[in-house]
Amino acid sequence: MTDVKGHCEPRFAAVHDALAALLDRDDVGASVAVYLDGEPVVDLWGGYADADRSVTWERDTLTGVNSTTKTMTALCALILADRGQLDLSAPVAAYWPEFAAAGKGNVLVRHVLSHTAGLPDLSGPTAVEDLYDWENVTAGLAAQAPEWEPGTAAGYHALTFGFLVGEIVRRITGRGLGEFFAEAAAEPLGADFHIGLSAEHDHRVAPLIPPTSLTDEYAAVAPTGPDGATRKSTGAPIRVKDANSVAWRRAQIPAVNGFGNARSVARLQSVLANHGSVDGVRLLSPQGCEPAWQEVYRGDDRVLGTPMSWTSGFGKFGTTFGWGGWGGSLVAGDPGSRMTVAYVMNQMIDRERQEDDRGMEIVMAAYGGLR
Repeated sequence: MTDVKGHCEPRFAAVHDALAALLDRDDVGASVAVYLDGEPVVDLWGGYADADRSVTWERDTLTGVNSTTKTMTALCALILADRGQLDLSAPVAAYWPEFAAAGKGNVLVRHVLSHTAGLPDLSGPTAVEDLYDWENVTAGLAAQAPEWEPGTAAGYHALTFGFLVGEIVRRITGRGLGEFFAEAAAEPLGADFHIGLSAEHDHRVAPLIPPTSLTDEYAAVAPTGPDGATRKSTGAPIRVKDANSVAWRRAQIPAVNGFGNARSVARLQSVLANHGSVDGVRLLSPQGCEPAWQEVYRGDDRVLGTPMSWTSGFGKFGTTFGWGGWGGSLVAGDPGSRMTVAYVMNQMIDRERQEDDRGMEIVMAAYGGLR
């Protein structure tokens, strides 16, 4: 059995065993973490940071979590809302006047957060490099017409979510999403998570490993949520080689280019499940956390092709809220039990070819500890 390092309270031993089994079966390197009542009860890691299995996955290893990044971008919006600087029921154009073009004057901030704004695709960018030009991408979104009447339908905003929320944050604070996130969330909690990564951290990055039998040309040709359903997307196809590139790390793509590990993901998201505070540090009021689990839309998602429940920034699954990333990472929070579970790995799985229950195995093992 693969050696697993870290800390695990005895009642959560099943989480340790689940990670060890994954490392023996599907995973190359991975980390898992569980926070309960704002305190870490599981912080484990193991395996290797590279496909050749020559570099050990360490306590401070980071990797790209793809769309799990959206939970951090949503947290930024909820922090501003809790501070009274952002009204989730206000038109986006109240903060970003140019956005009212092409019939979008009635698009609310809540629509953007709940994937109901009608802007699931970027009409302009056709290459990954185009995504690195923040002003050009957001100007294009401001000029774009919605695909449907905002608020009446949902369609997963795979890339646009980050640019839309990020520009709202920038208009309010004068700072880029990654900078605001660092100042308002990551730094106060001492959480090692980054939206856009500076060069000083490059040596700690475990590159994403494409699914077995595929190369780093493997592309996210369609958004993939925890359900695994997809549709053909338009715009720039993102390949594993792009997500592993230095240019990607330096960019601001707040829907998808966050870097962290399970410890940092769980610590940050446990703020919401624990009603605003972690380890004695309060980021939000209890009321300020509620939009994370209050349903905004329920129905078929036009992009994912499956029934979904969306809150302000998160997918809702029974009593839990959270989201996952292309390849397998995920985070789930439960405000009832005040528990947050995160799973971050480097070995990707293609859900069209293979079932991927890795993250859910960790989540279910954590619930076993509660019982």
